[in-house]
Amino acid sequence: MKITSFTDLDVWKKGREIRIEIYKLCKTLPREEKFVLIDQMKRAAISVTANIAEGFGRYHFKENIQFLRMARGSLYELLDHLITCKDQNFIKEESFKKIEDIIYTNIKMINQFIKYLNGRENTKGN
Repeated sequence: MKITSFTDLDVWKKGREIRIEIYKLCKTLPREEKFVLIDQMKRAAISVTANIAEGFGRYHFKENIQFLRMARGSLYELLDHLITCKDQNFIKEESFKKIEDIIYTNIKMINQFIKYLNGRENTKGN
């Protein structure tokens, strides 16, 4: 399959899956967390796919990689927020584990994509 849009990227699709799960989870969190934890979690989840998309739109491999690194950082931020949810008994272990697994899968995918782009950059012009 030819990649013509960031929406064709599996790494973006996995990020989208995380964003959807986070929005579902946020609907179940206590109302008093609306402007603290919920806001931060939604922003981090949005940041993942937005950075992948923005990186796709960049001309140079290094720029794309930098945006992928920011997306990866947002995933780790999101994981920390999930740990907070678990520590405060806002979510059950099963829910935590499900989203944690998706996050780690997306981190691995981003790492592989960065490695691929680094390889493409190094073979450019050969």
